[in-house]
Amino acid sequence: MRTHWVGSVFKVLFWLLLASVLVGLVTGQLAWALVVGLSIYLGWHLHQMIRFLQWLGTRRNEAPPDAHGMWGEIFDRIYQMQRRDSRMRAKQQLVIDRIQASTAALSDAVVMIDAKGRLEWWNHAAERLLGLRSPDDSGQHVTNLLRDPKFVEYFEANQFREPLDIASHLNLSARLQYTITHYGQGERLMVVRDTTRLHNLEQMRKDFVANVSHELRTPLTVVVGYLETLQDSDELINPRWKRALQQMQQQSQRMQNLLNDLLMLSRLENDDRNVEQHSVDISQMLKTIAQDARALSAERRHQISLEADPGISLRGAPEELRSAFSNLVFNAVKYTSDEGEIHIRCWQDDNGAHVSVRDNGTGIAAQHISRLTERFYRVDSSRSTHTGGTGLGLAIVKHVLLRHNGRLEINSVVGEGSVFTCHFHPGRLA
Repeated sequence: MRTHWVGSVFKVLFWLLLASVLVGLVTGQLAWALVVGLSIYLGWHLHQMIRFLQWLGTRRNEAPPDAHGMWGEIFDRIYQMQRRDSRMRAKQQLVIDRIQASTAALSDAVVMIDAKGRLEWWNHAAERLLGLRSPDDSGQHVTNLLRDPKFVEYFEANQFREPLDIASHLNLSARLQYTITHYGQGERLMVVRDTTRLHNLEQMRKDFVANVSHELRTPLTVVVGYLETLQDSDELINPRWKRALQQMQQQSQRMQNLLNDLLMLSRLENDDRNVEQHSVDISQMLKTIAQDARALSAERRHQISLEADPGISLRGAPEELRSAFSNLVFNAVKYTSDEGEIHIRCWQDDNGAHVSVRDNGTGIAAQHISRLTERFYRVDSSRSTHTGGTGLGLAIVKHVLLRHNGRLEINSVVGEGSVFTCHFHPGRLA
């Protein structure tokens, strides 16, 4: 096709020049004849260009004007490209319309946010859950309309690994869960779900566990007291009952530990107040915990070592931090074989403060690691029976760290051991 119109151009130019030369030879004005001939040729091209611009400017959707040669080829190709582009845009618009129609039917709010944080599009559920108004709010920055300090901090941090669960600004009794995902060139897609029912059910569960644990604590204390009294009265007890009393006391102690952990976990979950801002000497706290761990190890003769940089202090609640660190250390004692090695380390760098507990125990398979902080999750159900564990230790650690702007990192290799590391933000340093 290209060869065709190129040949046509040269053919027209050839005949025009030939005619100009002949006229020039006849008239004796060869130069003027060539000038006139070329002017006619250029004028024709200028005329076609004007037609082309008029067509593109005012009659773009109409069929192209008739033309021959090169300009006919240009008109036809542009027209074909226009039709192809029109069909493509129609298909894309159809897909967009279907997506918008499907998202509009969702009960969850869907909001599209551009790279600068401005609202681009949202569905009907967003108007109901977030109070957005169309089209008045279009182009507004999202934090101008959603002004909850927790949401503003969450959005500006631009770290959306975990969803945000907060009360609705329209109805304080309702709970909303915000999930934000990056896409495109810095744009963000925000999905907001009404979690009021789930939140209420979870609160009922927390209240039930807390109340039952509290109510069981008193009668269990009475039972444990009488068991201790009976064991102290050796001369009054039939020897056949001694083993039974020992087992009852062991199981009662296990129940007490479970109730204490449940109460601790319930308090951490239900306490929405800001964490206490005491200056806690982590190095000194770990020394005390290491001594308690050696006492717990006793005849198992674990090699427990401590490496702590002096003077590391965190702002927080001393009892909560002690509970978190002691759970990690005591777990290492429980699940490390006799005469095993346990190394406790505390250090500080530009990323904040860090506390790690490393052991050379049996290790944990990779498929279990992500679920270790779940309540009552067990890698091996038989392990808790032998160790007296409650299955709540790591859940407590997780909640304590969340309240102290920290996170738990778990690394483990089966047959080699595990490393549990608590990372604290530099803002937590005292």
